[in-house]
Amino acid sequence: MGRNASITRKTKETDIKTRFSIDGTGKSDISTGIGFFDHMLDSFARHGLFDLTVSVKGDLHVDSHHTVEDTGIVLGQAIKEAAGSKEGIKRFGECMLPMDEALVLCALDLSGRPYLMYNINLTVPRVGDFDTEMLHEFFYAISYSAGINLHLKMLDGVNNHHIIEAAFKAFAKALDMALGYDKRITGVLSTKGSL
Repeated sequence: MGRNASITRKTKETDIKTRFSIDGTGKSDISTGIGFFDHMLDSFARHGLFDLTVSVKGDLHVDSHHTVEDTGIVLGQAIKEAAGSKEGIKRFGECMLPMDEALVLCALDLSGRPYLMYNINLTVPRVGDFDTEMLHEFFYAISYSAGINLHLKMLDGVNNHHIIEAAFKAFAKALDMALGYDKRITGVLSTKGSL
């Protein structure tokens, strides 16, 4: 059957359909109405080797907030559902990812206990048609809907495009690591016996 999930969420503000496969090859089909955000989600899929389809119809005539945040909620739900019981997975993942002058650290724990520590300093209000303050909202939504303890820290960087892209790619690589299997693990990797 595989580790896959399909999630649909419709509100007065957004209509979102997504399909997510953990054990993919990096294929994506993304349409959010926000070009730079599409590019970031494509980078997430490609570098995490996840297969990802995201279709969003949002109230972009208002602003990008609902579209980006709700996409984070739905993607988080898909990650949680696809991970299933989490038996045999490594649970923890980390990546320190360079992109030109930018360097971003992502560390995460698929503990089921959501928490976001976010230390990324962006210096412009927009990159393309993406509101940069929405980067925090996106990762906050993912961490809470997927139950991930997520740390994102900018170690260096000047160009906001590079910093944001490094964050998405670092998250992808860390998540791929955490969702990977280790044959030495029996059941779930927890002293409590459940995640």
